[in-house]
Amino acid sequence: MTKPLAHIRNFAIIAHIDHGKSTLADRLIQTCGGLEAREMTEQVLDNMDIEKERGITIKAQTVRLSYTAKDGIEYQLNLMDTPGHVDFSYEVSRSLASCEGSLLVVDASQGVEAQTLANVYQAIDNNHEIIPVINKIDLPAAEPERVRAQIEDVIGLDASDAVLASGKSGIGIGDLLEAIVTRLPPPRVSALLPATDDVNARDKAARAAPTNALLVDSWYDSYLGVVILVRVFDGYLKKGQKIRFMGTGATREIDRVGMFTPKKIMLNELGPGEMGFITAAIKDISETKVGDTITDDRNPVAQPLPGFKPSIPMVFCSLFPVDSSEFEKLRESIGKLKLNDASLHYEAESSQALGMGFRCGFLGLLHMEIIQERLEREFDLDLIPTAPSVVYEIDLTNGDHMTLYNPVDMPEVQRIKEIREPWIRATILTPDEYVGGLLQLCQERRGVQVELTYVGARAMLVYRLPLNEVVFDFYDRLKSLSKGYASFDYALDGYTAGDLVKLDVQVNQEPVDALSMIVHRSQAERRGRQLCERLKELIPRQMFKIAVQAAIGAKIIAREDISALRKDVTAKCYGGDATRKRKLLEKQKKGKAKM
Repeated sequence: MTKPLAHIRNFAIIAHIDHGKSTLADRLIQTCGGLEAREMTEQVLDNMDIEKERGITIKAQTVRLSYTAKDGIEYQLNLMDTPGHVDFSYEVSRSLASCEGSLLVVDASQGVEAQTLANVYQAIDNNHEIIPVINKIDLPAAEPERVRAQIEDVIGLDASDAVLASGKSGIGIGDLLEAIVTRLPPPRVSALLPATDDVNARDKAARAAPTNALLVDSWYDSYLGVVILVRVFDGYLKKGQKIRFMGTGATREIDRVGMFTPKKIMLNELGPGEMGFITAAIKDISETKVGDTITDDRNPVAQPLPGFKPSIPMVFCSLFPVDSSEFEKLRESIGKLKLNDASLHYEAESSQALGMGFRCGFLGLLHMEIIQERLEREFDLDLIPTAPSVVYEIDLTNGDHMTLYNPVDMPEVQRIKEIREPWIRATILTPDEYVGGLLQLCQERRGVQVELTYVGARAMLVYRLPLNEVVFDFYDRLKSLSKGYASFDYALDGYTAGDLVKLDVQVNQEPVDALSMIVHRSQAERRGRQLCERLKELIPRQMFKIAVQAAIGAKIIAREDISALRKDVTAKCYGGDATRKRKLLEKQKKGKAKM
């Protein structure tokens, strides 16, 4: 018999990057006995090497804890630790859709930052009960009362009963656990069951209903096949049960049911309101799609759960294997990674210069960097990425419309009536002494100021910016200008027409399609010059002269020459008339011309 709904709490931990979510999760696991002291490591839920190296959470992780409250009742706590970076906001949105409550963690020294706002608004959209947690109160620079006031002024949440805690030293963890069981609601059931406020009536109806579970996440295990993380709304998932995936129509028999504590523990069944994992000897990765509904094959539900909103890729880049024979390995590897990261989009493409590869869509530059690094590490691939670009909308003179994903596919100028580029609404929170430099940076990137407000000694800038100008080095410049104190969050804000041109790169008069990009006319010369200078450093010298040119159509706007390697033909001349050396150099020059 599984726990009654009244004794289960499902919640996510949300915060800006580096505000101590994973450390707080460690203390909750340790306090509830999920792991013994000797098994604990720092950021125990960050199980990828790349997460530990960079000190960031990339994948949302789920863990089940048991906590005996002051009222003597043992509660089941299903905790989801989420990423804090804007590029992994899709992980956060999926976690929030699977829970009923959130712990909003705010650093007692840093205060409210851009991603704090973005995450809390997502939680509000999901009708979550939110518990503010002011973390790191043991730091010398901690100002919990100032942060409490900031939460109320900037976010609009009542922070009078915010929990003061420290994930590192364990201060306030007991108060936090009590707040979770007393202030967060029990799990909801599916909309197919009659709505009632009586949790016991809900529990009884959910246990009698057909199986209705949400596929929250999945990953590929070379021994078990596809491992599926599920949140059960109604009914049960049991070992040996035949289930159906409503989105794909695939049917399978469950061979394992379990949970993470964060150790893998096998169970007989998962009941209403619970989270855990199942395996069903699935080897075909196309059978499982994140957000799908899992139901009983013999007694299916009438309609699927709402699932998740599809992710919208912001940045596109092509990935090609260094060795063209590894294309099939790359196809298989991207498929397995897509299983684990539903926000990755990809399709096959070919390049004259680089051969067969994939055009991939990402949620941001960090997401792109992480995916490339995971492919190289986890699947032992050597990859060549192209320059990042965004999606454009084009109106043609014949009345047709097209969406441009790759600069190579841009039609001739004569056929184009209008090009529209994506713009974003960016929110920047910064200490007020750095405002001047950041305003100048946004103006340089063709930004349009929407709002500038002050909350104490911090300024909040809201700008509309072209996404094309942000994908290159905007974030790095932002951090360097503010000495790392500014935080940045953005959301897509529609498409706007602009004076955009295609910048081609030619090496020895031969166009290299993989280096083509679309830029604003006012930035074309600067960008072309930078690209040519960089290529001059990277391309090795040959026995002949190489011209590296940037062009818009037939007009060359930048050029760099890579001088030829040549033998020192005057080495044998020591002294004598200068005409002897000149004669030898002229002879060499004629030979080079023949090449």
